[in-house]
Amino acid sequence: MRAFQVTAINNAPSLASIQECSPGPGEVRLRNQACGLNFADLLMIKGRYQDNPEPPFTLGMEAAGIVDALGPDVDGPAPGTRVAVFGGSGGLADYGVYPADRIVPLPDEVDMDTAAALQIAYGTSHVALDHKARLQPGETLVVLGAAGGVGLTAVELGKLMGARVIAVARGADKLAIAKQAGADHVIDAETPDLRAKLIELGRADVVYDAVGGDLFRAAFRAMNPEGRLLAIGHASGDVPQIPANHLLVKNIDVLGFYWGGYMTFRPKVVTDSLATLFQWAAEGRIKPHISHVLPLEQAAEGLELLRSRASTGKVVIRL
Repeated sequence: MRAFQVTAINNAPSLASIQECSPGPGEVRLRNQACGLNFADLLMIKGRYQDNPEPPFTLGMEAAGIVDALGPDVDGPAPGTRVAVFGGSGGLADYGVYPADRIVPLPDEVDMDTAAALQIAYGTSHVALDHKARLQPGETLVVLGAAGGVGLTAVELGKLMGARVIAVARGADKLAIAKQAGADHVIDAETPDLRAKLIELGRADVVYDAVGGDLFRAAFRAMNPEGRLLAIGHASGDVPQIPANHLLVKNIDVLGFYWGGYMTFRPKVVTDSLATLFQWAAEGRIKPHISHVLPLEQAAEGLELLRSRASTGKVVIRL
């Protein structure tokens, strides 16, 4: 079978022909149909991801496909079932073997591209906002990096969950995308005094931060008492330090959040969230923004779109 593999850390991945995989106990084999690309794939190539596999390994964290075979003692889903899975790797291949408890059946109305594109970006935002930050209708949600792959979903889901959403992104084009996703207010990230602007708009009950750096510090200082700040990532490269005395004075919670980590200790949190999201997609309440769909032979070009930040929303590889 074909597989887009990393054979050595820091070497460019390439398309290879490898032996077909077989499911073991507790596993399911899928005939992969689509796979979403992520910034984490670029980190894996360099060996810098939190859960980096040992080479050789096949890239592709989130996949959608058709159940092809069941391992011993696995009673479902039945072969032929359309499903999605966050596997962590293995999605950029004709077949993939995954733990059965990670498999989520798809409603008929959800196509494979949507299922592949939806999982990490929407799953991250949904578990973060609902399970972790307990976002309530009527609260004010500030999203930093609001036009990025996960930031855009936080805007969309925050609005769907009844929050007033303030989107922070860089440049008119990205702000327009955030506005289209449902933001009530948009602020350019280059605004000289972001803290003052957020205070003017009523401060934040929940901050969703995938950027770090100065944006984190400004939003942190513009939070309401009992606000919750979600530390999703630090795309700026600046990991902010948190003054504990400010936490005390304002009763603020800073919540570290790594979506993939739930698969190791509470996978049902993720699978239940994905089932909800797929149902919302089937009902037309959410729709991933997919800027590029490419064949497996162009997986390297897809990764370059992420590396150069030439994509908006998701890049999907179709098998």
